[in-house]
Amino acid sequence: MKKQVALGIDIGGTNTTFGFIDRDGNYLADGNIQTQKHEDINDYLKELYMEIEKTLDPHRQEFNVIGIGIGAPNGNYYKGAIEFAPNLRWHDVIPLCDMMKEFYPNLPIFLTNDANAAAIGEMVYGGAKGMKDFIMVTLGTGLGSGFVANGQLIYGSDGFAGELGHIIVSPNGRQCGCGRNGCLETYVSATGVKRTAYKMMAKYNYPSDLRLVPFNEMTAKMVCDAALKGDMIAINTFKYTGKMLGEALANMVAITSPEAIFLFGGLAKAGDLLFEPTKDHMEMNVLKIFANKVKLLPSQLDKNAAIYGAAALVWNELKL
Repeated sequence: MKKQVALGIDIGGTNTTFGFIDRDGNYLADGNIQTQKHEDINDYLKELYMEIEKTLDPHRQEFNVIGIGIGAPNGNYYKGAIEFAPNLRWHDVIPLCDMMKEFYPNLPIFLTNDANAAAIGEMVYGGAKGMKDFIMVTLGTGLGSGFVANGQLIYGSDGFAGELGHIIVSPNGRQCGCGRNGCLETYVSATGVKRTAYKMMAKYNYPSDLRLVPFNEMTAKMVCDAALKGDMIAINTFKYTGKMLGEALANMVAITSPEAIFLFGGLAKAGDLLFEPTKDHMEMNVLKIFANKVKLLPSQLDKNAAIYGAAALVWNELKL
């Protein structure tokens, strides 16, 4: 009897990765192509199809592919389309599910944005198993999020609900890539950490090796490594980042009353440097009725989380 598997596809600005995953979370086969080199979406989909089929070939007698899940920036769950994604070369509305149907007419195909996919992945495969109410926060170059309430991902009326990264936490604050000012993402993200580090260097006279690093070469990991060595500029950078995130999460707790909040992504790997100030400032600012109720946890998904999330979308939608 063939093993039922879901195909999860993660579309990133640079690369597209995919994998075949079963209901128990076993990662069975994977592949990738470059996203960025394709100016034409049709050429991109042809190469993706060929690479998927090449990866599937040795396993056709073992796998029964039951559906395809796709996580993509600005992915609209309701329309099955990518809408004006700034980090992709195709800036219009791309009806991706319909276009994929030309290659896989007999399979159900589902699409959502990458952060929502991560939330579903956490619910199906990770630390949120059995939870009905939680928030997933993805911390990378930007800040993404997915909100789950009563066991259902919140999509809103148009498919774009849950944009925690674009709540305004500092009116007239830092300029954001979305065109507004003061969005949380400009403070709490790998990019935000870099900006804060330079703010701290201007504010304090502490000696720091970070002062020798040009802005374009600095990474959040460099700031993390410096903090672990006792660098006060770096330590204060993470304290400030945790403050901004914790205060924002306190507001979210008042809206959805989650059992837990999961942090995922490169910035979350800073561990206690980020988790401790975030938890402290969240608890300082929540309503008393929520005090010490909400767990702040690292994601239990591994480096293939985006693919797990996309595959989990299939299991979640088909209710298998």
